[in-house]
Amino acid sequence: METKDYLRILRDEIHSAVIATVDSEGLPVARVIDIMLADEGSVYFITAKGKEFYRQLMDKPYVAISGMCGGEGTMNKKAVSIRGKVKNIGAEKLPEVFGQNPYMAEIYPQEESRMALEVFQVYEGSGEYFDLSVKPIFREQFMLGEGKEDTTQTKGYFITDRCHGCRICYSKCPQKCIDLSVKPLVINQANCLHCGNCMEACPFGAVEKR
Repeated sequence: METKDYLRILRDEIHSAVIATVDSEGLPVARVIDIMLADEGSVYFITAKGKEFYRQLMDKPYVAISGMCGGEGTMNKKAVSIRGKVKNIGAEKLPEVFGQNPYMAEIYPQEESRMALEVFQVYEGSGEYFDLSVKPIFREQFMLGEGKEDTTQTKGYFITDRCHGCRICYSKCPQKCIDLSVKPLVINQANCLHCGNCMEACPFGAVEKR
């Protein structure tokens, strides 16, 4: 899947997600918001100008968003998380927000009442899709907007050329996501839980966290 597909899941299948900002003392603050719109590389949400949330977004325009959807039980869940830069685009997309989310008219029924609302766009950053409904689990990192810095690099555990092929790491891996057919062995990043068992178990110090 592409970035737009993961953002569509966040908008349509999850919709209500937890978003974190930083307050004036540098402490994290979280609340649930609705993802109103999504396009090829960004998502949009709204808030009212009188809220503390609005002030935090204006003071420190960076957010982290995480949401989960799926069937009954934890092992049927899918999660999308993003973090990145956010900007206030005013009322530019407000008609589109209400058009695609008609329930908002029940909260703000009159045009006059919507004067307090402004739209924010998460336009650049990185994200991760995490699917527990398949075996082995599946995860993938993706990019938002035009940011091409370190956020595009895969993070996790990697086996270096110090590997002796002893397979101790494989015996400790809960997802058995280590390819034994090559040397050095290779961790399949899309299926890795990032538990770190391999690094702790390796007697040769061949596993690195990046």
